[in-house]
Amino acid sequence: MGWLDRLTGARKPPDPTDLWKKCPKCSEILLQKDLERNLFLCGKCDHHLRMPVWDRIALLTDENSFLELDQDMESIDPLSFVDSAPYPERLQKAIQATDSFEAVTCGEARLDGLPVLLGVMNFEFMGGSMGSVVGEKIARLLERALARKFPVICVSASGGARMQEGIFSLMQMAKTSAAIALLNEAAVPYVSLLTDPTTGGVSASFASLGDVNIAEPDALIGFAGPRVIEQTIRQKLPEGFQKSEFLLSHGMIDMVVHRRQLKPTLARLLHLWA
Repeated sequence: MGWLDRLTGARKPPDPTDLWKKCPKCSEILLQKDLERNLFLCGKCDHHLRMPVWDRIALLTDENSFLELDQDMESIDPLSFVDSAPYPERLQKAIQATDSFEAVTCGEARLDGLPVLLGVMNFEFMGGSMGSVVGEKIARLLERALARKFPVICVSASGGARMQEGIFSLMQMAKTSAAIALLNEAAVPYVSLLTDPTTGGVSASFASLGDVNIAEPDALIGFAGPRVIEQTIRQKLPEGFQKSEFLLSHGMIDMVVHRRQLKPTLARLLHLWA
């Protein structure tokens, strides 16, 4: 805005990126309001764009049934970490940009009338990275499921462990995996839904340990990125490597499910377990 606009109190025009997005697959220009109505699917090529947390929760749960848990938990800076910006500053920017305190939202809800505990990761919050609070919220969700014998659904979207917390972040892999082991012993159902992208420490822990592992179409799933692997092994990777369809064909996941079919698919699974 220019000085005259500031002087007269003129309102700042909306950011164009708030009004439209470009499909990363076919480059079609998509209006934000149309995306919201169409479950964030490209109207031209049906590509699954990243879905905001609360839209995802609305998609997977019965209307007005979601009750958020542990919403006030916030990360601290145990290592006084500074790269191009101090870690607390990065956290505050992420909180302001996403209106969330952390990269996962957890709660209890109903899905097709059945009680369920749900955790949904937010890639917009520091790349969905897993720090101490993310691991703790997931672990608490799993512990509640164990105590109440409710099924759990975790929706992953993450770049991996949060480097700003160092070993404290990596410890969350073991903590969440141990909590899932207790669920397995108690025969409490755990479903993992992997969305684009699910990588790093999240893919190497709770995201890959579901009784049923479901992925959305064309989602990037893996530990290290394809370019890193190619540079390490000095070989060309197969076409579609680390995409959900490739992983399904090699037995790494159980199902690839279109976004429109996620809720009925999950409902069928939960009714089988009920």
